[in-house]
Amino acid sequence: MKKNAKIYIAGHRGMVGSAIQRKLTALGHDNLVYKTSSELDLTNQQAVQTFFEKEQPEYVFLAAAKVGGIHANNTYRGAFLYENLMIESNIIEAARVNNVQKLLFLGSSCIYPKFAEQPIREDSLLTAELEPTNEPYAIAKIAGVKLCETYRDQYGCDFISAMPTNLYGPNDNYDLQNSHVLPALIRKFHSAKVEKKESVEIWGDGSPLREFLHVDDLAEACLFLMDHYAEGSPINVGSSSEITIKDLALLVKEVVGFEGELQFDTSKPNGTPRKLMDSSRINQMGWQPSIGLEEGVAKVYKDVDKSTW
Repeated sequence: MKKNAKIYIAGHRGMVGSAIQRKLTALGHDNLVYKTSSELDLTNQQAVQTFFEKEQPEYVFLAAAKVGGIHANNTYRGAFLYENLMIESNIIEAARVNNVQKLLFLGSSCIYPKFAEQPIREDSLLTAELEPTNEPYAIAKIAGVKLCETYRDQYGCDFISAMPTNLYGPNDNYDLQNSHVLPALIRKFHSAKVEKKESVEIWGDGSPLREFLHVDDLAEACLFLMDHYAEGSPINVGSSSEITIKDLALLVKEVVGFEGELQFDTSKPNGTPRKLMDSSRINQMGWQPSIGLEEGVAKVYKDVDKSTW
């Protein structure tokens, strides 16, 4: 991408979109365009078409989505399916109609089957059943992947899709009901330390294995893929390392400085037992993550605004 190319970042206020924006700005890209949700309703097809007709972006990073953790995914099932279908369909179609040079769609590791062979390869997509708690979100993301793939096949669009693993970093969601596991743990342990509690409750039994990637590493990968990847199939982006929820909680406990105990609530769902991405394709192309989990969590905890918790 040339430094003066017009680039649209959908979802620029979210964790992923803001990381992409920071990275592009740091590299000298000065022709970025974005709109807040109040300025542009991405579920409104006509509004999105009008925006693309006016702005004529050359590149699109599609990071806008309705997202959340296990509780949010399982509670707002219809909204997660509908809103994500509408957002991605409207943007991808508008990009086609307005001859966008290249589009990158951000999916999620939850598109893969619940019991996929580990590490999860891209070709495991649609080979078995999904994790029930986030099935609607996963189905929407699968539809986005297939839109990129079929638009490439039918129209020759250079639309690609990347599947990031579990992410964390600046601008994460720390709402205890709707957040993902890592930000939820950070907030829980911080609050417990401040309130001098004796223990912190952890959902599930602590056994599930999870992989985490700092969002700044993902942003690097997204720019790398824009320059080097041009295939219809999705490509995984992960850290290639995993940790149990129990060990993750112990790591966060140490970073935060909480001195109490862990209590596991086994009445709460564990989710997928293991979810490690096979990121060998992007690694072989030349991209590797650079931020370790302990380093990343420590920086996130240091920098996050805790005054609203």
